[in-house]
Amino acid sequence: MAAHLKKRVYEEFSKVSQQVTLEELPAKKLRLTKPSKSAALHIDLCKATSPTDALQYLLRFTRRPVEAESVEGGRAHTAQESDNSVRLKIASLLGLLSKTQGFAPDCVVDDAINTLSSEKSHQVLAQLLDTLLIIGTQLPDKIAVIQRLIDVACKHLSSTYFGVRNKCLQLLGCLGTVDKPLSKETDAGPGAQTSPVRDAQSVISDYFQDQDPRVRTAAIKATLQLHERGMKIQQTIYNQACKLLSDDYEQVRSAAVQMVWFLSQLYPESIVPIPSSNEEIRLSASCETGSMHQVSPHFLEQTLDKKLMKRTAHERAKELYASGEFSSGRRWADDAPKERVDTSGVNLIDSGACGAFVHGLEDEMYEVRIAAVEALCSLAQSSTSFAEKCLDFLVDMFNDEIEEVRLQSIHVLRQIFSHITLREDQLDTVLAVLEDSSRDICEALHELLCFTNVSTKDCIQLALVELLKNLTKYPTDRSSVWKCLKFLGARHPTLVLPIVPELLSTHPYFDTPEPDMDDPAYIAVLVLVFNAAKSCPTMPALFSDHTFRHYAYLRDSLSQMVPHLRLPGRKQTAGSGLEASGVGSGSLESAQNFLQDSLVRVSALQNLETPGAQDLLEFTIRDLQRLGELQTELAGSADFCATYLHCQLLLAKALQEKLWTMAVPLCLKQNAKVSTAARQILDETYKLEFLYSGLETQQIATIHNIRLQAKALQLILTARSKPGVDRVLGVCEKFLQEVESFQRLFMTELPRFQDSFVEKLLELMPRLTSVKPLDLVKILQTTLRQSRFIHLKLHEQIHRASATIIEPTGESDNPLKFTSGLVVALDIDATLEHVQDPQTTVRVQVLYPDGQSHIIHPKPGDFRTPGPGRVRLITQVYLSHSAWTEACQIEVRLLLAYSSSSSKQSASKPAWNESMGGLPTSESCIESTIHLSKPVKVFIMPKPARR
Repeated sequence: MAAHLKKRVYEEFSKVSQQVTLEELPAKKLRLTKPSKSAALHIDLCKATSPTDALQYLLRFTRRPVEAESVEGGRAHTAQESDNSVRLKIASLLGLLSKTQGFAPDCVVDDAINTLSSEKSHQVLAQLLDTLLIIGTQLPDKIAVIQRLIDVACKHLSSTYFGVRNKCLQLLGCLGTVDKPLSKETDAGPGAQTSPVRDAQSVISDYFQDQDPRVRTAAIKATLQLHERGMKIQQTIYNQACKLLSDDYEQVRSAAVQMVWFLSQLYPESIVPIPSSNEEIRLSASCETGSMHQVSPHFLEQTLDKKLMKRTAHERAKELYASGEFSSGRRWADDAPKERVDTSGVNLIDSGACGAFVHGLEDEMYEVRIAAVEALCSLAQSSTSFAEKCLDFLVDMFNDEIEEVRLQSIHVLRQIFSHITLREDQLDTVLAVLEDSSRDICEALHELLCFTNVSTKDCIQLALVELLKNLTKYPTDRSSVWKCLKFLGARHPTLVLPIVPELLSTHPYFDTPEPDMDDPAYIAVLVLVFNAAKSCPTMPALFSDHTFRHYAYLRDSLSQMVPHLRLPGRKQTAGSGLEASGVGSGSLESAQNFLQDSLVRVSALQNLETPGAQDLLEFTIRDLQRLGELQTELAGSADFCATYLHCQLLLAKALQEKLWTMAVPLCLKQNAKVSTAARQILDETYKLEFLYSGLETQQIATIHNIRLQAKALQLILTARSKPGVDRVLGVCEKFLQEVESFQRLFMTELPRFQDSFVEKLLELMPRLTSVKPLDLVKILQTTLRQSRFIHLKLHEQIHRASATIIEPTGESDNPLKFTSGLVVALDIDATLEHVQDPQTTVRVQVLYPDGQSHIIHPKPGDFRTPGPGRVRLITQVYLSHSAWTEACQIEVRLLLAYSSSSSKQSASKPAWNESMGGLPTSESCIESTIHLSKPVKVFIMPKPARR
């Protein structure tokens, strides 16, 4: 074939070359390339000697890459194949080709429909119907084709094979007309009566009672598919769906439950009869549990009670009167009310609805119990009265034997904390979970106690006692326990006030001994009292002298746990302008105002080379850093602004150095200084982008703008220190590609960057792509010095990712001994705050004394989520080293990994990075890390192996 094609091309070319000019030859070559693409899709099954060979040809054809230009159409010849498996594969390939871009699916409709009429295999019929369904979804505007497909589906609904009926129902559900009725074709003879015109919904509903459960399920799903496409489900289907709720097969019942739920959302106010009763209720009362937001509170409360609701005496008297019975007076008390009533005849709600949640919470399958707990949570969030009623049931689930159920119950109770207040007996049950051996349970319970409302002062004392016991048992949980007491005191100042003398062990007449400030339990009590005193101005009068001294100490050492208090008669400690402006008083609003005022003050700067501009930046950076220490709620935003301003300050100082007007050999020291500043700016910009969450597109674009400035500075330094066009050429090309990438990523944000560095570059872009590298360097140097300072705007609260290593503590002097050459496991327990996608980005670094560094990627199962924004990492790190003469310390810390080639604005790499060709890979494309936690030092001692 190739030789024949080559010969024909040669003859055609030699014949035409005598008549055409040289300008026409390229057009002739372009014609010859088109048949080669379509030839790639040609497959000849006549060469196959057996069905197995034919299947192999088809499989190779499936794996072959297809270009959009080569896909124009095709023809189906499945009827010529004798083997069912081959015809089945051909029908499947037609469906795959119909999804391919550039393929015209309508060209194979006639062949597929004609093949259906002669096909005998049920499996092939089902596959052909599936192919027609794919074709129909690809041609939503071809009304004639859609109608033909619907007629074919109606015709084959009478098939004896369940798979064919399933595909027909699915086709009707996906393609059935919403606004036009369809006629159901039958196989009746010429003299038979024609079936009436019906719509798709009524045709599908006939198969709710099909003998095969798979067909019944497909009919329900097809009806739901019609609803998703815009057709309103008829209310008459409700009775059929209710009957299917008692079907023998689970898949049918599951689909029927979903159908009833949809109907309850469509017709919430419709009145439906109750079985075994003369009353009627709203349809929304019978919808799926957990989504019954429009159900009356009376009906919801009935789901928590196993007792059957009986009919009223008036209804029973009415029934007796209608029956014609009356008292004759011959028997004593024959007209007295009948106390014993047959419960099977007088229940208002079916027994399945009475106590539905109770049955679910007591089910033997833990998955059902978890589902019942989640359904209770969904309803309790929208109904305060129901939340109070179901509180006992949720608290009882804390004693479940399965850890997943207990954990889910704790999470659910936290979600409805705003609607509930715990009694003392309920709090006792909750606090009993602190004895659980699971760390996940204890962490979740600590998170729950931070948001719990209690009713009495005895509850406060009970919670304090149990938390102090937990602190004694697990000393490493002190930060979590202190946090619980912080929120507990802040939420209940009036309940803490009566027990302050007892908590602080004070006496109105006698002096009491001063407690030890190194005792974590005493610190926990002070955290509770001081946070309650913030909202209770009369509480400081109960403090003793040493309590005030302890407050000053804790205010400096644990500022995130102890708020600022205005103590009457006490001299406030002098501070910076932050405390004088009211920021240190603990007012979040005043701190936010101070942050905005600082940014407005800096925004007045147009050029950082003006006198006093850099001094103002330095003072603002210092104030923002102090603000982050005083107000933990604004720590992320303050640190983010301070880091950005520090980058601008470094850039301004680098551009003022003397090296720009002197020869390179005369300013080597300044050159190294500027190079260090550029590298530091790049590192800070990566921290700004990947270490902070809650950033908007405008803020990310601002970060990329200053990153481009730092890279331009590096490019200028490279050109000055390494002369030679070849060395600078590749760096210049990469820089221009990054500028183009910025334009693609932040096209909508460009109007906000007037007179900025990136805007000036984009204006000069046509010129920059054609100039020499050295001219480009000169343009960049001029543009850097003339660019306007871009101001930072904050709209939402920004959070900084952080981590705290709880274990190891780094306080032990006993070395961890192991044999050299072998490994020893080191347990790591850390808490992560505001880390995005921790399973992918968090690493553990081990730094040995000899400079070796090992970076370990924890397993996804090592991460737990006790609360929103918080992640617990519990893992093991394996250490190994050669023998040492004495014990030394290793450093363990957590890192945040990122790829500098990616951006938060774009999940994929920039387009230019995929077409760099032979250019070397940039250093910034390699995965880098950011320090996420402080290092913890651990003593280890590798011993020599015994011989």
